[in-house]
Formats: sequence, structure tokens, C-alpha cells
Amino acid sequence: MIYSKMWCVVKPSVGIPVFIAAVAISSFSVHLALTMNTTWVKNYLNGGTKVAMAAPAAADAAVKK
Repeated sequence: MIYSKMWCVVKPSVGIPVFIAAVAISSFSVHLALTMNTTWVKNYLNGGTKVAMAAPAAADAAVKK
């Protein structure tokens, strides 16, 4: 372990939760920045544009003849 002497100064019961909290906060901030500063993420999460279903109706009319 590279930083094994660090645990002589910082207790693992304090250092590990602080490290996990720092990772969670940084991950949240990166994801928030992506959703706020890009347009394609919002479009992807909203499902994009809806396509009209006019083509199958024309195919059904041809089959009925």
C-alpha cells in the first residue's frame, strides 16, 4: 500500500467515509455538469422526438384490396 503511513495520522473510521463522500460528491458534480451543459443528454433522457405512425396505415389499405 503506497499510503500506509497515512493511517497512522488519520483513523480509518474517519478517512474511509471522507474518501467515499469525496468520490460521491465529485461524481454527482460531473453528472450534474453533463446534464446542465449539453443538449443531447436532455434529449436522450426525454426520449427524443416521436415519429408519426402514418406508414403502416397505407400498408393496411393495400392489403385490404
